Amino acid sequence: MKHLKKLLLSTLVAPSLFAFSAIASECSDFTNQELRKLRSKETINLCEFKDKPLLIVNTASNCGFTPQFEQLEALHKEYKDKGLVVLGFPSDSFFQEENDEKDTADMCFINYGVTFNMMATTDVKGSDANPIFKHLAKETRSPSWNFNKYLVSKDRQTVTHFGSRVKPQSDELKAAIEKAL
Repeated sequence: MKHLKKLLLSTLVAPSLFAFSAIASECSDFTNQELRKLRSKETINLCEFKDKPLLIVNTASNCGFTPQFEQLEALHKEYKDKGLVVLGFPSDSFFQEENDEKDTADMCFINYGVTFNMMATTDVKGSDANPIFKHLAKETRSPSWNFNKYLVSKDRQTVTHFGSRVKPQSDELKAAIEKAL
């Protein structure tokens, strides 16, 4: 019975590992990163979203801009079927994130009803920034506060930065999203 379980497990896992390996090998840009999701053991490789524009946002639970979660969720619902992928990266780089990841998850998922992918809390500026934000800073600029938005083209060749004060539902950001789609 033990050998049968191992065989069954290897039969189920091997194809998914092969599929992941194939996706990662076809993806040679900065998104080839395995990242843990917020309050989860589950990880995703951003190459999974190959050929889709990304809206990457550094977030915080205790910031004057935190209500932007509502508009980010609205953008996600409006554009997800057209291909836009919204990714939130909670960060305490500006000392406005919860200390406990559970509290961050509650703020996002319960208080604001976020359904787009939220990554585990991470640094987004300086030498400790995660590789995604190091690349975004190199291409545009490092976030100077919470809720900076980075629109990344499908081909990963263009990154457009929008500061904290640019609301997710602004004409400026929505026009850029429409163009990226």
